[in-house]
Amino acid sequence: MAWITLILAGLFEMFGVAMINKLHKDRSWKSLILLFLGFGASFMFLSYAMKTLPMGTAYAIWTGIGASGGAILGMLLYGESKDWKRLVFISMVLSAAVGLKLVS
Repeated sequence: MAWITLILAGLFEMFGVAMINKLHKDRSWKSLILLFLGFGASFMFLSYAMKTLPMGTAYAIWTGIGASGGAILGMLLYGESKDWKRLVFISMVLSAAVGLKLVS
């Protein structure tokens, strides 16, 4: 269950990052509220996962999902570069997160 909540925490982190970009573009109350809800849910799920999982592992995976997911969202939704080098480094971050899961 802790791994599922950790993945949810990472997904809400990605949502929060997307809302930062949305808030930057349109400065609406809706975007600001969604930003706080996204990050609030992310921290709540991370906190729950860390009751079972080691802090270092949980934080590294949460950060990896958020960073990689944010970069992928930027490529898919906001026209950011899809250069093959970016994809290689994103896959390295995700591979490291999977590796941490395997050794934990």
